Amino acid sequence: MDHLPRRLALIALAMALTLAGGTAGFVLIEHYPVFDAFYMTLTTVTTVGYGEIRTLSFAGRVFNSFLILFGVIIMLLAIGAMTQTIIELELNQFFGKRRIKTMIDKLDGHIILCGYGRVGRGAADELKHAGAQFVIVDRDEEKVERAIKDGMLAVLADASRDETLHDVGIDRARGLIATLASDADNLFLILSAKSLNSKLYLSARVAEEQSEHKLRRAGADFVFAPYNSTGHRMAQALLKPHVHQFLDFTTQNVGLDAGIEQVRVSSKSAFADKPLAGVEMRGELGVIVLAVRKSNGEMHFNPPAEEKISVGDHLIVMGRPDGLRKLERLLTEVPA
Repeated sequence: MDHLPRRLALIALAMALTLAGGTAGFVLIEHYPVFDAFYMTLTTVTTVGYGEIRTLSFAGRVFNSFLILFGVIIMLLAIGAMTQTIIELELNQFFGKRRIKTMIDKLDGHIILCGYGRVGRGAADELKHAGAQFVIVDRDEEKVERAIKDGMLAVLADASRDETLHDVGIDRARGLIATLASDADNLFLILSAKSLNSKLYLSARVAEEQSEHKLRRAGADFVFAPYNSTGHRMAQALLKPHVHQFLDFTTQNVGLDAGIEQVRVSSKSAFADKPLAGVEMRGELGVIVLAVRKSNGEMHFNPPAEEKISVGDHLIVMGRPDGLRKLERLLTEVPA
C-alpha cells in the first residue's frame, strides 16, 4: 500500500481545488461574501438540496451548472477511491494474516520471542544473525510493524494468552524468550508456556533481582537481568580486557573467523559411546573441545582425549565455521 498516501493526497487536493474554485467563482461572479460563497459551493457539490442563498444571475447559473457537474464527478471519484482504498486495506490485512499464519504453521523447532522492546530487538537480531527460526509476538502495533519492516515474522497479539501461544506453534517450538514489560507479565507467561509445553527451554528477562528466583521456580531455565549483566560486563572489560575481547570474538563473531557452538551427540553417529580421541578434532577439523555437558547435567571442562561421549551429551566446541559444520555432521548423521 505504498501508493495509499499519494492516492489520499490526490483526493484531498481535488476536493480542496473544487471548493476553492467554487468559492472564488461565486465571489467574482455574484459578489458573495467569502463565507456565503463557500457555503453555496459546499451545498452544491454535496447535493444536499438547499436552495440558492439569493437569486443567481444568468452567468451565476451557468457557472453553478458546471460546478454541479464537476463537483458531483469529483465527489463520486472521491467516494469510489476511498471505497477502493478501504477494500484494499481489508484484503491486504486478511491475506497478510493468512500469509503469516501459513508461515507460522510451517515452523518446527522454532523460538517464540515475546516482546519487541529494546531487549527483544537485541534477541531478535541475534536469532536472525544465527539463522534461527523464530516468531515475534507483541501487543503493540507499532512494534509489530517495526519488526515486519526489519524483515522478521511477527504477530500482533497478547503473548500471555494460551490461544496466542497455540497460534504461534508452542507445541512445536523448542524455546521461548520472555521480554515483556514487567516481571509479573513474564512470570505469568513462563507459567503458561511451561504448562503448554513442558519440554520447552525458557529464557526470561527480569527487572528486579527479587523476581529472579520466582521466575526460576516458575520454570525459567535462564533468567537475565539486563542492567546487572551490563554492569558486570563493563567491570570485566576493565579488569580482564583480553578475556572480555576473546569472549566477544567467539560469541559475537566480531573480527575473528571462529566461534563457539554446542553439538549434540546423536544415536545415529558412529562416534556415540566412543572416546573423544576417535574424532580427529584438532588435526582434521581444527576444533577444540572446551567442555562436555553430560546428559545428566554434569559439565566436564577441558575433557581428556579418553573421555567417552554418549548419546545426549553436548560438546561445547570452538573452531572455524567449516570445522564446526563437519563436526556437527559427524556427531548427528548416520555414517555413509
